[in-house]
Amino acid sequence: MSTEPTTDASGASAASGGTTGGTTGASPDPSPSPGSWRERLRGRSELGVSVLLLVVGVLVLSDTLTMETVAGQRGPVGPRTVPLVVGVALLLVAVALAVDVLRGGRGEGDDGADAGAEPADWRTVALLAGIFLASAALIEPLGFPITGALLFWGSAYALGSRNAARDPLIAAVLSMATFAAFNTLLGVPLPGGPLMGVL
Repeated sequence: MSTEPTTDASGASAASGGTTGGTTGASPDPSPSPGSWRERLRGRSELGVSVLLLVVGVLVLSDTLTMETVAGQRGPVGPRTVPLVVGVALLLVAVALAVDVLRGGRGEGDDGADAGAEPADWRTVALLAGIFLASAALIEPLGFPITGALLFWGSAYALGSRNAARDPLIAAVLSMATFAAFNTLLGVPLPGGPLMGVL
């Protein structure tokens, strides 16, 4: 009879010790609160793209508004027109993207097992980079009409076009059209090179 109270007491003591140990061993939840800014920005990395577009748009507009223009220039389209359109478009796209992301829109990756399995075509990337660098170096001595034609033709070749009769002709037409548009419509002089006397 004397052992029952002892057993009950020890059992109660053990139970209370287990409860105490469970209480003292609990750790606080490290997850952020639902209303914190980290929780709100989680899964919305596209907002970084919106900020980048916004910064670029502001820079384009600020440079455009401080651009020096010729006072006697005439025509409906001036050198500020295209940069203004591009800057405003960047701001509109940045705002639209931010609103879409804040409303829950998210970019979706490619589906399927073969997504991302193809390796990058570094040869094409290297060819395009070399063509652009060569064009930047040759635009002053050769002028834009020749350099632009080489740029368009080389880009088409790097991307897989091998038509030796059609590609140079299209490249020459695009280069001359671009040269005329910048010099005549936009009032932005481009180097003519050896063809300056002809053009």
